Amino acid sequence: MRSWTGWIRPEDRAAYAGYMERTGLADYRSTRGNLGAATVFRDLPDGRCEVRTVSFWRDYADIVAFAGDDIEMAVFYPQDDGFLIDREFTVAHFDVA
Repeated sequence: MRSWTGWIRPEDRAAYAGYMERTGLADYRSTRGNLGAATVFRDLPDGRCEVRTVSFWRDYADIVAFAGDDIEMAVFYPQDDGFLIDREFTVAHFDVA
């Protein structure tokens, strides 16, 4: 499983969800070996909304096909700067039992 975290303004949640469907999630799902992807949200006490993308992959080679040789680096899209108020630049990978 590949996981990335960013933060947006709570009022941008619906617009960002739609944007993610058209960009990141569409790219995940169209890459051979992707087994599913989702974006999840939670409002934080500090007034931000945390966004996490999770995607499931058959193997690491399929992640390379999506992310490139350095699979630890996050993949960003042109309009991300208009939504994200903070972000992680790396991703975490987990083995799923």
